[in-house]
Amino acid sequence: MQSEETTLRFATGHPAFAGHFPGRPMVPGVLLLDAALHAAAQARTAADAANGQNPGPAPRCLVNSAKFLSPVLPDEILSISCTATAAGHTRFDIACEGRPVATGTFVFESSP
Repeated sequence: MQSEETTLRFATGHPAFAGHFPGRPMVPGVLLLDAALHAAAQARTAADAANGQNPGPAPRCLVNSAKFLSPVLPDEILSISCTATAAGHTRFDIACEGRPVATGTFVFESSP
């Protein structure tokens, strides 16, 4: 899998902002992880298709590591990049206008 990048924005009206945190809304980390996971899964599917492989069922995924570096406010535009590592994991990096927001790795496993 080559490096793949996508962009995303959480609108001010997103329901997560109502409780996270009132008066100072910021994107919850779980939403950032979910967005990174979707980007990584799409990159894996595209790589499989480019290699003539049938992607089959979605593999299980483990969050191997995740680090949140900077808060994300409503309406900020994020870029998410996903890259395969030498160990076969998928590294994700999330940034906002060049500011690192989150980073980590996913491990995709085949279903038993």
